[in-house]
Amino acid sequence: MGRRSFTKEFKREAANLVVNEGCSVSEASRAMDVGTTAIKQLEQQYRGVTPKTAALTPEQQRIQQLEKRIKELETDKMILKKATVDSSCQRNTLFNNLLWCIKLQCFSRSGI
Repeated sequence: MGRRSFTKEFKREAANLVVNEGCSVSEASRAMDVGTTAIKQLEQQYRGVTPKTAALTPEQQRIQQLEKRIKELETDKMILKKATVDSSCQRNTLFNNLLWCIKLQCFSRSGI
């Protein structure tokens, strides 16, 4: 059986039964003909609490945000480092210009 998709109104109504009307999760799931897990998830979404952050203190949430940002920055750094290494032979530096001149002189002398 595939996943069911719910309209925003349905989600709001299902979560409202638990949050504002005082129904238990099992009562709301029977009334809406939805599983209890779905009702719990809808309730958490309605309250603005995700399962990952439900039991975390504000400090722990801040740490998670900072760790995520560190990973993003490390990924960006790795991409830029790789791009620099890949393009290092194409940069117009004095050293590369000298190498090009030396190679050009070697090839022109071998043809003489």
